[in-house]
Amino acid sequence: MTSETAGRARRDHVGDVPVRMLAERVGSTPFFAYDRAAIDARVAALRSALPGDVQLSYAVKANPMPAVVQHLARAVDALDVASGAEMRVALDTGTAPGAVSFAGPGKSVAELTQAVAAGVLVEIESPLEAERLVEAADRLGIRPRVAVRVNPDFEVKGSGMRMGGGAQQFGVDAETVPMLLKTLHDRDVEVAGFHVFSGSQNLHAEILAEAQERTVDLVLRLSDDLPAAMTYLNIGGGFGIPYYTQDQPLDLATVGSRLESLMATRVRPSLPSAQVVIELGRYLVGEAGVYVTRVVDRKISRGKTFLVVDGGMHHQLAASGNFGQVIRRNYPISVVAAGAGEGETAVETVQVVGCLCTPLDLLGDRVSLPRAEVGDLVVVHQAGAYGLTASPTAFLSHPVPLEVLV
Repeated sequence: MTSETAGRARRDHVGDVPVRMLAERVGSTPFFAYDRAAIDARVAALRSALPGDVQLSYAVKANPMPAVVQHLARAVDALDVASGAEMRVALDTGTAPGAVSFAGPGKSVAELTQAVAAGVLVEIESPLEAERLVEAADRLGIRPRVAVRVNPDFEVKGSGMRMGGGAQQFGVDAETVPMLLKTLHDRDVEVAGFHVFSGSQNLHAEILAEAQERTVDLVLRLSDDLPAAMTYLNIGGGFGIPYYTQDQPLDLATVGSRLESLMATRVRPSLPSAQVVIELGRYLVGEAGVYVTRVVDRKISRGKTFLVVDGGMHHQLAASGNFGQVIRRNYPISVVAAGAGEGETAVETVQVVGCLCTPLDLLGDRVSLPRAEVGDLVVVHQAGAYGLTASPTAFLSHPVPLEVLV
């Protein structure tokens, strides 16, 4: 099933449940709903396309809802977290601590202590963070296991958000990694290997494949300074999903075939002991979620029709265009009538706006939709990743929406 076909199949359903009935089941709007069958299908597609000796890690930051993380923990090989709270959610799934990695700049001393105590793999982002981790480990009497997150000496074009190359808050600059490795070795830290993440939301298979190849070239150079054989290599992810009408789905088959060749010709001959990991968040859950909100007012202002809904950017910041978009574009939006049995209605051009007192609260700009009345449901698609927890939920003190896994 292609992303486009899957999207059409879910226009008025989440899994097998009609959105209208789901709204009654949840009991209130707005809410987020995630389709477990769609998540399973995406994992299966990845397993089929990627080399069998490449492990799959879920980046919990994409959607940390405990039920989603619990579901994915049974389907993937590892979990990656970016805070102490996410680490607790990951460990609550029963995932072995050694299969949990902890990345991100600015880890607190308390978080580093928690990670060492739990036996989680810590991905070091700076020399000071390394020193704090060693101090925590010495205090606990535990030899910590770490990987060094490397800020590569190359940039990846085509990513929605660049997270490597140039000056970055993420990772240790590649040219300074050997010095840090020596320090870690002198302090008796187990250095398992490296993590290189160059950018997110990339829809270009050839660019992703080239980034993986350059990543392997880089870590092979750096591996000469490791005190022991590399046992862990996280080559990042960055697989994108189509949000807008002009977006084409990622050619996963090409990514997989290029990675298969890379593993056979470069990785396995040089790094036979390395556990190679692809870390994905958005690609696993993004297309499996919807944000459902209800029309509370319909008004005409100087020739424009506004559908005012009971949700908005405080729940779904990305759909409002305020989460890294340079040019604002609409997420896919559909309308579900409140009552059953309605036929086709005329299409109109409307502004879908939220209930916040700011013009930034815009979910759909000049979007063509079937005529919607007060009480009808507006569904924002591609809402499974970076939705609720990536939004300013406290803004104007509206209630926090519910989340359900269907």
